[in-house]
Amino acid sequence: MRDLVINPRCLPSYKMLKTLSRLKLFSNIKDISQTYNVTGASIRQMTAKVTKKNCPLVAVCQLTSTSDKERNWSVCKHLIQKSKAQGAEMVFLPECFDYVGESRDQSLSMSEDLQGDLVTRYKDLAKSLKIWLSLGGMHQKGPGSDSKRVYNTHIVIDSEGVITGRYHKTHLFDVDIPGKVRLKETDFTIPGATIEPPVATAIGQLGIMTCYDVRFPEISTMLNQQGAQILTYPSAFTVPTGMAHWEVLLRSRAIENQCYVIAAAQTGRHNDKRASYGHAMVVDPWGSVIAQCSDGEGLCLAEIDLGYVQKVRQDMPVQAHRRPDLYQCLQPALDLIEERGDNYQFGEHLIPSSCVFYRSHLSIAFVNRKPVLPGHVLIAPIRCVERYSQLTLCEVSDLSHVSQVVSKVIQREYQGTASTIAIQDGPEAGQTVKHVHLHVLPRKTGDFEKDDDIYDKLEKHDSNDVESKWRTTEGMAIEAGNLRKLFNH
Repeated sequence: MRDLVINPRCLPSYKMLKTLSRLKLFSNIKDISQTYNVTGASIRQMTAKVTKKNCPLVAVCQLTSTSDKERNWSVCKHLIQKSKAQGAEMVFLPECFDYVGESRDQSLSMSEDLQGDLVTRYKDLAKSLKIWLSLGGMHQKGPGSDSKRVYNTHIVIDSEGVITGRYHKTHLFDVDIPGKVRLKETDFTIPGATIEPPVATAIGQLGIMTCYDVRFPEISTMLNQQGAQILTYPSAFTVPTGMAHWEVLLRSRAIENQCYVIAAAQTGRHNDKRASYGHAMVVDPWGSVIAQCSDGEGLCLAEIDLGYVQKVRQDMPVQAHRRPDLYQCLQPALDLIEERGDNYQFGEHLIPSSCVFYRSHLSIAFVNRKPVLPGHVLIAPIRCVERYSQLTLCEVSDLSHVSQVVSKVIQREYQGTASTIAIQDGPEAGQTVKHVHLHVLPRKTGDFEKDDDIYDKLEKHDSNDVESKWRTTEGMAIEAGNLRKLFNH
């Protein structure tokens, strides 16, 4: 029997296995693994993956958007409905799903804000179908101070029709290849200033980026360190750059981060000036293309197996082998708080954004429901982690940085002369919330009979036996609002 030679670029190819089975050369997929000696990969490993049950299904769409917004909406709506009918839990649309303008002025005139008609339609559709949506790069109106440009905004909408993630494209594509393509995004797009932490979705922790960001591995590395299991790059790649780099870039990001990579894409000719490469695809954590769209508008489906993500990372623990002693740990820019409308998980509790006064991309600082002293606040990692030893190096570094920034401002605001910064790591140390956090308290002479009494007070402060009462959310929000102003200078 001859060897079945399979190009590793296409592994694991579920379509290929199904085709062989459908041709009745074998009674089922398992027989293939018993019959052929596969060069390039193990069919047995492939079989274990493709036959695994209870993995969420995603639909990745390919469009040819034009300047006709209603036509684009109609195509997208049809693809989302079709995806739902085929069992998808989340649908991914590409960059410029809303429209591709024929001129800068036209693109500006058609832009909307996130409260506009188009986003409202998608929110209503997500809610009615009970499906998650990744809307990968819409033309969002810029602020009044920059009304001649737009944001390229990637949003995630949950199955209740609520926006749970929002990212402004940070890397802008400025390319002028004589005789082939000229596209300068900086002419009409405002670059984003922050990176959105992974969004908790029905398919896993999703790191959201857009198109050209795929060429900058620092973002995906940072999102991986923040807990991303899936990375998404909705795109509108040009034909020359797509032919040369599209697949290799996506597979590289998947391999180095051991994540699934989902890339919805624009395809074909949008107008006389612009065409896109297409080839929307899904890549698994081993770097194999497991789903890909053919030519034209349509969709492809893939299962997202988070157990496989975990297995790949356990078998080859790349992240544990990093050498931060030789190169700096990536640090996201601090996001001086605006009230976002988010709730943050804190152990078994939810912290409303109204009570958060400072946020980095890895940590939040929020007011205390039962403070020991005026100005007693808490700092916690955004990712739910019970013990200090479970934090990543970047999370430890960020937590320390935020505590330094916050303690300085809190001490000044409450006329303190010193600060206590404490961590209760485990029940025996007085930890009652199963989410690692720091206590920051401004101190001054005489606030306790003995200075070290603070630790006894901390151990007992959230007990029902203590006389002080729990504060209301409204009262906490007022304090957080006042503190927030101190950081927004």
